[in-house]
Amino acid sequence: MSITNMTSPRLKELADNSIKLIRWNQHPSGGYTASPLFMHYAFSWLRDGSFIAFAMDTAGQVESAGSFYDWVNRIIQGKADQVRMLIDKHRRGEWIGQEQFLHTRYHLDGRDDDHSEWGHFQLDGYGAWLWGLMQHLKAAGQDKLPEAYRQSVNTTVDYLLTFWKLPNFDCWEEHNDQVHPSTLACIYGGLKSITELDRRADLEEACLDIREFLLSHAVATEEQRFVKSLVPGNGSFRTGNPGVDASLMWLCEPFGVFGPEHPVMRATLEKIKSDLVTEQGGVRRYLQDSYYGGGEWLLLTAWFGWVQLASGDRPAAERAIAWIASKADGTGRLPEQVPDALPDRSGYEDWVRRWGPPAIPLLWSHAMYLVLYNRLYLS
Repeated sequence: MSITNMTSPRLKELADNSIKLIRWNQHPSGGYTASPLFMHYAFSWLRDGSFIAFAMDTAGQVESAGSFYDWVNRIIQGKADQVRMLIDKHRRGEWIGQEQFLHTRYHLDGRDDDHSEWGHFQLDGYGAWLWGLMQHLKAAGQDKLPEAYRQSVNTTVDYLLTFWKLPNFDCWEEHNDQVHPSTLACIYGGLKSITELDRRADLEEACLDIREFLLSHAVATEEQRFVKSLVPGNGSFRTGNPGVDASLMWLCEPFGVFGPEHPVMRATLEKIKSDLVTEQGGVRRYLQDSYYGGGEWLLLTAWFGWVQLASGDRPAAERAIAWIASKADGTGRLPEQVPDALPDRSGYEDWVRRWGPPAIPLLWSHAMYLVLYNRLYLS
């Protein structure tokens, strides 16, 4: 769908509706429910939530964003002893089961998700929270880290510095035996943002280490682009999945590990465009994706638009936002993904029989729509 077929008032209406929907689905404690009508997503993820809060900040909803960051602040303050224990065990060379690490999602009131089989050891959300918090504080005019966040920020920084090279679940809660460049992008973004308000030279060095690690281990030799994942072994790392994942866009936006003009980043974005952007205009997660058949994700399409806008291609960003808006239902709700471009819907139907239709509304979809809308029309 061309942007000329999607009127500006319609785009604004969807942005306004997204703000309302996100506010309606924020718990009084501050946590955002990932999707209120999809039972498996009735939790608050640090990763989703940090991007949702960032979107609310961009939309001027600073109170909502601040409530989320305070919610995470309280959770991590309560985890300080656990993090110290994990770091001490790691330094002593003791085995740590993945279930012992901090969780990736929490109940909306802040309780641990103790009674599910969901993959818990996942570092991306903790890096994203640091990054989002710093964006929130800078937008509020802060020029140094407030003491109210000191303990939780230091705890999170220590946790990430200690464990960033360990295999853990990726942003899709898959492949916990591998290391994922998109996760490292979140960690880089979080640590780098702390240096801007807390002037820590050791974090600058850690960011350089992560950047060098990516260039040394996560680049496909022939195509000179980033790969989806790495596998550790014998003190080194080799390629796990040599393909691209749409989350590799995070290396560019918003975490700025590499600019869109960097040759390896540029080649990665071109590969994402050729492999994962469909003829209809949506973006898939990765080629082997089987979740609901591997459909087009609205939040990733917004990310693609964001990156294209940062690269100077405004028409591509406008096509992306028009495509997203065309997937809203009659009440203005955006789903997680759509099966429109699937050549075979059997895998999709299998998931529908198991779990019902894909999550709708997905707050992360609404959040990334807001980010792209504000970048396009209000920045």
